[in-house]
Amino acid sequence: MTATAEETPTTASAEPLLSLRNINKSFGAVHVLRGVDLDIRPGRVTALVGDNGAGKSTLIKGIAGIHAFDSGEYTFEGKPVHVHGPRDANALGIEVVYQDLALCDNLDVVHNMFLGREQTTRALLDESAMEIKAREVLDGLSVRTLKSVRTQVASLSGGQRQTVAIARAVLWNSRIVILDEPTAALGVAQTEQVLKLVRRLADRGLGVVLISHNLNDVFAVADDIAVLYLGQMAAQLDAHTVSNSQVVQWITTGKSDAEPRKDNDR
Repeated sequence: MTATAEETPTTASAEPLLSLRNINKSFGAVHVLRGVDLDIRPGRVTALVGDNGAGKSTLIKGIAGIHAFDSGEYTFEGKPVHVHGPRDANALGIEVVYQDLALCDNLDVVHNMFLGREQTTRALLDESAMEIKAREVLDGLSVRTLKSVRTQVASLSGGQRQTVAIARAVLWNSRIVILDEPTAALGVAQTEQVLKLVRRLADRGLGVVLISHNLNDVFAVADDIAVLYLGQMAAQLDAHTVSNSQVVQWITTGKSDAEPRKDNDR
């Protein structure tokens, strides 16, 4: 039987910021999402995992308003909403950091953080206000790896670039931040840096969705694990009560017959 959020209770007590119920999405004859349920809660990191082709990208793009869901309920803070495009999702406080980061190498950190949303005074860029706000956001996230917000992005490391993209996402009073494979191309030290930042986002009360194929990263920061299998939500699990092998079995077969995890063995 498919496990749902109700059948696999977590330790979370907060009401979900975002709830999806019975979500369906097809592209022509291909039924990509089938009856998907998902809950994203404030102050928690929800890892969205699944094999290639499971439907992760389609689900996230639907949440972000890039693809319209064919049917299902989209609820934000307990109220039904209709998301017809990215602006609708942004208005709710939903921001997505895609794997390509969408940064401009020829611009500095400040201009990348305000790209497309520049602050102006009398039709001129308010450089001072943008710089102050950029510093405030980075300081609020305890970012210590950027020496200057006027550094060009082209000269930054992979971890620093990911940090800029994440900071840009939380600059606009975000409620939910979705991160698509944020550590995919990073080394060990940079991965640790980004994962700490992911954890800090949740500690600030945001709902965080982490898409990752790396289960070590998932178990390092996730509170909840949502497993997609062939377009269906196979399980929503408490990350602290399942093992690595159980999650692998959910990903590869859509079910798990493993014994419950004992002690802290993962």
